[in-house]
Amino acid sequence: AALAAAVRQSRPPTMGIPESHSHLRRQLGALVYGAMGVARDDAEGRWNAQLRNWDFFRAPVAGIVCMHRDLGLPDALGVGMFLQTLLLALTDRGIDSCVQVSTALYPDVTREVLDIPDDLDLLCGICIGYADPTFAANFLDIPRNAVTDNVTSYDD
Repeated sequence: AALAAAVRQSRPPTMGIPESHSHLRRQLGALVYGAMGVARDDAEGRWNAQLRNWDFFRAPVAGIVCMHRDLGLPDALGVGMFLQTLLLALTDRGIDSCVQVSTALYPDVTREVLDIPDDLDLLCGICIGYADPTFAANFLDIPRNAVTDNVTSYDD
């Protein structure tokens, strides 16, 4: 509740993204907001939809994934593999989840509320529960880029 209150008092900055990837953000936004019936020019509707992030979509369980600040990018891979394994295990048990980068936009409030030490960097939040079957955005078929768009293969 404290995180949601902080967000309502001051809108978070839009997370930076390289221009070469901004079209992906726009495409995903069109799908998600479209499923919720929120038009591109409906600033208030978009803001209200975004606020759901900081209420953790009313999930019964929410968590914050952190990494020690002295660790580097290679270590982030390990955290990512752990997170993926957790998500797959939840899915295998019929439990839904949602990884949220938005929670990292308010690290000070999150640290204070959850008593997270300063030597941990906040990477993301995670909601754990059961998807609302009446919320259309929960059941979107998000297109994926072809593997060849993201992977370069080299032969000897």
